[in-house]
Amino acid sequence: MSSENVTISSAQDLEALRGRLSSEIKKDQAIITVCGGTGCRANGSMELAEALSKELAANGLDDTVEIKLTGCHGFCQESPLLEINPQELFYRRVGREDLDADVKDIVQKTLMKGEVVDRLVYEDPANGEKKEKYGDIPFYSKQTRIVLRNSGKIDPKSINDYIQHGGYSALTKALEMDPDDIIKCITDAKLRGRGGAGFPTGVKWSFCRKAENREKRYLICNADEGDPGAFMDRSIMEGDPHSVIEGMLIGAYAISKGICPAEGYIYIRAEYPLAVENITQAIKDAEAMGLLGDNILGSGFSFHMKIKQGAGAFVCGEETAMIASIEGKRGMPTSRPPFPATAGLFGKPTNINNVETWVNIPCIINRGADWFSSIGTESSKGTKVFSLVGKVKNSGLVEVPMGMSLREIVFDIGGGILDDKEIKAVQTGGPSGGCIPAHLLDLPVDYEKLAEVGAIMGSGGLVVMDESTCMVDLARYFIEFTQKESCGKCVSCRLGTCQMLQILTDITAGKGSEEDIALLEEIGSAVKVASLCGLGQTAPNPVLTAIRYFREEYEAHIRDGHCPAGACEKMLSYSVITEKCIGCGACLRACPVDAVTGEKKEPHVIDSATCIKCGACFAACKFSAILRK
Repeated sequence: MSSENVTISSAQDLEALRGRLSSEIKKDQAIITVCGGTGCRANGSMELAEALSKELAANGLDDTVEIKLTGCHGFCQESPLLEINPQELFYRRVGREDLDADVKDIVQKTLMKGEVVDRLVYEDPANGEKKEKYGDIPFYSKQTRIVLRNSGKIDPKSINDYIQHGGYSALTKALEMDPDDIIKCITDAKLRGRGGAGFPTGVKWSFCRKAENREKRYLICNADEGDPGAFMDRSIMEGDPHSVIEGMLIGAYAISKGICPAEGYIYIRAEYPLAVENITQAIKDAEAMGLLGDNILGSGFSFHMKIKQGAGAFVCGEETAMIASIEGKRGMPTSRPPFPATAGLFGKPTNINNVETWVNIPCIINRGADWFSSIGTESSKGTKVFSLVGKVKNSGLVEVPMGMSLREIVFDIGGGILDDKEIKAVQTGGPSGGCIPAHLLDLPVDYEKLAEVGAIMGSGGLVVMDESTCMVDLARYFIEFTQKESCGKCVSCRLGTCQMLQILTDITAGKGSEEDIALLEEIGSAVKVASLCGLGQTAPNPVLTAIRYFREEYEAHIRDGHCPAGACEKMLSYSVITEKCIGCGACLRACPVDAVTGEKKEPHVIDSATCIKCGACFAACKFSAILRK
């Protein structure tokens, strides 16, 4: 049933459509859900879907098997991913080595004969057990999926698919509630903003509803995800765009109904083309069906939404800078008060929540405040979505209950450290976050506990580091990022981050001095206190926590001229291990400055005075005859 041919004018119409969609599902039809998220696409999932379609047609199964392109399944490490239902059979790494063979076996063995293609089934590295269902795989079984409830299950470009899976049922329920009761429900659920600050969502909504200006209310979805290694909001927008719209509709009704008109903006960075495409289509379909626009479901409530594509400035994730960008101005923060809740976009009361916050709203309305508040810790309720990346075996998108320990996330879900090396630290909160050392891995993940150790929840980036990571160089990387992204409006951020970057660059180059550590702490503290917005106020966090927990690495760089992790190239030295060198000449040919000399089949020598420490010889040697230290 095409959504373009259906207009919903009441809650009864919506339920009738849901019933028809459910009844049209063929009981004997197999459904193959192929991950169509950005990560899987990069590994060939679109080619996989096309090949499956052709193979099904060639075997006369195109009428009995449906291929559904979904959003991110989450297990990015094992992409491309697909699931075959109703068998709930999960295949991973499909087509990575031999697309044609994998597709033929899936169709001719699994679909036609009911056989499992063993090589495509996930094998638990801990015990070698085969896991045929995704729910049995530790990566998935340890998660609690609320925000990601539809990702990997529905076609994000099909409003009918969203409705058939219960979509917009929370909206119909909310439209029958008093707006103040909706706000009370969100407040009682103790949902905190998932954008990083963790401010209570219900309280934020109440401020906006009570604002004196009664001309108009604006609601903004902050989808300007800019943390390195973070892809939570992008994946949600790609895989379940209607849940964002439904959450914003409920929020708009609660904040504006009976007061004034409301209008919504989704602020999304242009570097997310698939997310932009899917949310654009979702808005168009919701408008065509009558679920967005004027007199929604015959309630008298109207709400329109627009998309604003950002140019990728990290500072525009700060709400006042985002407001300026939507207004067509340069994205620079402004001082507060006034706060956006009273005078925001175009001077009108404005409520801003991030993608993950909005997607929680329909679930809370449908299942109640008590249900949501029963998940998590005393002060941090519900779940949190993280992008688990870095030196971890199972990278991907994970959703866990608040209060789960970092150790459980990294080792139970993430599968541990690559090459079974020792874990050194976990970075949470991106450039604004902190480095948490290995001895604190049993720390439960909630807002207060992370703050106690100098880190923050942030929007959900979680980067794992092993023994080969230099914490000084990592701090330098993050401060370089924030220094480049600083809007330059306030002196403390503009110059303070620049000074910190220069000091850290000198330390990693072997030019540090004894006073540098204390100077970094002094400048970092000043930047935190004096900066205008959250970017500057949190920029020193990675540096200060690295000093707090890994001071000995700073001291080794400064006092000993040595990088313990062997990561700072300018501090390394290269020499030939004579007894291992066979004189093959690979290092000699690779050296760009002729620092390597030696006769064929005789041990070579590296001239330390000429060597530029590029590492080309180390990479070229196949006999481990180059010593790097």
